[in-house]
Amino acid sequence: MSYTPAQGVAASPGTDVSFEEATFSKVTWRLLPLLFLCYVASYLDRVNVGFAKLQMLQDLKFSETVYGLGAGIFFIGYFIFEVPSNIILHKVGARLWIARIMITWGIISGAMIFVTTPEMFYVMRFLLGVAEAGFFPGVILYLTYWYPSHRRGKITALFMTGIAISGVIGGPLSGWIMHAFPGVHGLTGWQWMFIIEAIPSLVLGVVVIFYLKDRIRDADWLSEDEKRLLESQIAQEQSEKAEVSLGQMFADGKVWLSAIIYFCFVMGLYGVSFWLPTIIKTTGVTDPLNIGLLTAIPYAVAAVAMIMIGRSADQHRERRWHVAIPAFLGCVGLLFSTVYDHNTLLAMASLTLAAVGILTTLPLFWSLPTAFLSGAAAAAGIALINSLGNLAGFVSPYLVGWLKDATQSTNTGMYVLAASLLLGGLLTLAVPAKLVNK
Repeated sequence: MSYTPAQGVAASPGTDVSFEEATFSKVTWRLLPLLFLCYVASYLDRVNVGFAKLQMLQDLKFSETVYGLGAGIFFIGYFIFEVPSNIILHKVGARLWIARIMITWGIISGAMIFVTTPEMFYVMRFLLGVAEAGFFPGVILYLTYWYPSHRRGKITALFMTGIAISGVIGGPLSGWIMHAFPGVHGLTGWQWMFIIEAIPSLVLGVVVIFYLKDRIRDADWLSEDEKRLLESQIAQEQSEKAEVSLGQMFADGKVWLSAIIYFCFVMGLYGVSFWLPTIIKTTGVTDPLNIGLLTAIPYAVAAVAMIMIGRSADQHRERRWHVAIPAFLGCVGLLFSTVYDHNTLLAMASLTLAAVGILTTLPLFWSLPTAFLSGAAAAAGIALINSLGNLAGFVSPYLVGWLKDATQSTNTGMYVLAASLLLGGLLTLAVPAKLVNK
């Protein structure tokens, strides 16, 4: 992170700029590391079924169709329960509700070791989606309690690098567990993977209970001057937003436009997340270890780009083009990955560009709806947008897989994902600048 934490000395409130920067730096170093680790654990527990598939399908005699349906059912549970979950978080506080979410999904993820039939697989994946519903939009909402909009681009980007870091470490970690643990205490490698990778979620859930504070006023690690500074900035921003009811929020065209935009971007995310290894293999790389190492490269580069572009968006207080341009770059990267699908070097360059574009759009996108939603409407609106957008996690892998079966190539699927990113970028530019450039 680019922040320099205060070395135990409070800045003088008389030096406004330095005091403000030191205060927000303290908040960031207090909140972000834990939230970041929680998101890494969240994303890993969400997608590790893709690695379990390497052994699980053969052990349990599941078909590809059974696997695909089970993987996608997660997002149905996620969709149904996300809005209620975020409304509850707004009422009871982030500390207890985020902890509840993490502990619940850790238990369910670990319980995946008991799956023996397709029906059990479907039920467990659905319950995992129900358990995790509300975590991501809850954190996005929580950040609005601490940061004004002109600071949230960089902070959200730092938080959402958890996706990229999960991509960097998840493959090698899951592969190592599944290689090293088969037969230990009579369990298979995929069963050990679910057990071991559930532990961080359980531990972090307990830490959240004792570490997070719901509101600025509750933060005993802030001085009174620091609390007043933060509260005044948040109050000023809230006063500039039109307070709307939940009914008005559901009727707000800007909310539904935001949901469509996010759906387009998530189409690209899960298309790449589930098919990146397959695309790399198509270029001629056959060793699974080499595929795993190459898979980490686009995510590593994307993590750096997410932070840099998020910082630029905050410095210029400009949102729409900082979202749209990465979406267009992601579109171009996917298109070029089909042109160079038999050249590993050029395909990797194209896929890296695609990953940079796709992953950068995601955190910066959230600066759009949080700029015009407030109060209970923000809690419900953020959850609604995220739940509708994440239905793309159900649509995207199925669509690419169906097109691959129909055409014997992933290229057609990449064309569809590229078009989705292009549409998302264009729709972003339709959002009025005066609403979001603050």
